[in-house]
Amino acid sequence: MEHYVIKGGNALSGEVEIAGAKNAALAILAASIMTNETVTVENVPDVSDIRAILKVIATIGAHVEQIDRHTFRINGSAIKKGEPVDNELVREIRGSYYLIGSLLGKYGKAAVALPGGCNIGLRPIDQHIKGFRALGADVRLVSPGMVVAEAEELTAAHIYMDVVSVGATINVMMAAVKAHGYTIIENAAREPHVVDLANFLNSMGAKIKGAGTDVIRIRGVEYLHGTNYSIIPDQIEAGTFMFAAAATKGDITIKNVIPKHLESISAKLTEVGCQIRESGDAVRVVANRRLLHTNVKTLPYPGFPTDMQPQITVLLGLCKGISIVTESIFENRFKYVDELTKMGASITVEGNTAIIDGVEKYTGANMDSPDLRAGAALVIAALAAEGDSEIYKIHYIERGYEDFPEKLRHLGAEIRKVDDENQRRRFQYRIS
Repeated sequence: MEHYVIKGGNALSGEVEIAGAKNAALAILAASIMTNETVTVENVPDVSDIRAILKVIATIGAHVEQIDRHTFRINGSAIKKGEPVDNELVREIRGSYYLIGSLLGKYGKAAVALPGGCNIGLRPIDQHIKGFRALGADVRLVSPGMVVAEAEELTAAHIYMDVVSVGATINVMMAAVKAHGYTIIENAAREPHVVDLANFLNSMGAKIKGAGTDVIRIRGVEYLHGTNYSIIPDQIEAGTFMFAAAATKGDITIKNVIPKHLESISAKLTEVGCQIRESGDAVRVVANRRLLHTNVKTLPYPGFPTDMQPQITVLLGLCKGISIVTESIFENRFKYVDELTKMGASITVEGNTAIIDGVEKYTGANMDSPDLRAGAALVIAALAAEGDSEIYKIHYIERGYEDFPEKLRHLGAEIRKVDDENQRRRFQYRIS
């Protein structure tokens, strides 16, 4: 079984280049089939979730051509109206539900299997359905686990989201660009990948204003055309390396980022005692001493991201004093804490709150990655720990991080992906 073997204790230092944003790419690739003309998308991250969504759209008839590792040319003209989107890949990735909005917008009909993704709690699609119905679609759930949405004609509407939902904002926005009239989405998500999708659709001829605020206004258009577009950098990958610098008492310059997208992360790292230096498209994080405690609550953007909650918990587990982390987005996102306690962390979970009594050090352990972001956080913990660690179920991590072990090794980490006992022994012998 493939897993990571890690020898901790090295302070990471150097420069790391951040890939394109996975969450933006999932939405943009789903939206790329809304025109019959060719779309070229650059800065696409090479991670398993993205490879899956590309295979899915190819399966339903789109022509997908890979130009280089991070550039794809896509033409959706051969997709048939009402073609069911249902295979194993669709059910594995959460972002596949964006195909409901894109196909409904383009054809007036979509039949897409309910997706999976990380098991971090309930992610209901009620707000998606509410939005589609407001636009005039008939939406029903059919067995086994299939969403069917269809409309003779999509009509603009004034939609108020009951909760801030990134997925629903993206899905409804895609459908609304082809609806007749002027749609308003209130209490919309403000995340950078929502803005990136709006910019992408606008480059295809859509008329979207207000993305990045809580009110998005969309004037429907008859026609979308081809475009060339480059995806924004991944703020979560960038944040993960920022916390890796802090936890290992390192000095890392994270390049190809948009510093404004990282403000909530930079603020917390500054609060605990890190030095943060921004310069153009780079952020440098320096931590040369034991850091201080703080409290954090996850919130929709521009608040502290839920996808960074495991990483900051790992760091606070090594900080001086008692910290409190409150998870307000997902109800099942502290499963990794049991793994972290194997390393000597002192963390008590009460409902959606973790109370952390910082320890001087972690000790290496064997752990299972429970989901994408928690898996990356456990890697950070292992890098900061004394001794050797092994992390299993790394397929979760590879869903969202491109060349993760390679990038960490470039910063001085002792980490290898191995798939048998002989490889593990050779690695441990080499670093002993």
